Amino acid sequence: MTDAEIKLWSRLKSKQIDGNQFYRQRIIGQYIVDFCCLKTKLVIEVDGSQHYSAEGQKADNKRDNELVALGFRIVRFNDLDVLKNIDGVLEYITEFIREPIIPSVFLPDQVGDSLLLKGRGEYIEGER
Repeated sequence: MTDAEIKLWSRLKSKQIDGNQFYRQRIIGQYIVDFCCLKTKLVIEVDGSQHYSAEGQKADNKRDNELVALGFRIVRFNDLDVLKNIDGVLEYITEFIREPIIPSVFLPDQVGDSLLLKGRGEYIEGER
């Protein structure tokens, strides 16, 4: 696991978010997801820089579409968000669990180089 994944896992494990059990490095279909909560059908991905290349985005789009087809909702965070704003990340996850939104894939808004999580942004295939 990356440093960001270790930091997030320390706050997800042991049912720390509303009593929901999260798993790390869980196999779903043909993929291994960073974190998931089977009860809420939520997948959490922590993305490093490789996810923002054209190839990375294409692979993530395919992966996300297949996971959504299996009934999962997906939230993606930049690894810097997790490292620098863990409380904001956890607040976002908690709100997302409490008030599920469809469509199923969301990215927290980012403004320039800031690490503020401003709300929910709808993910549209082919855009990031």
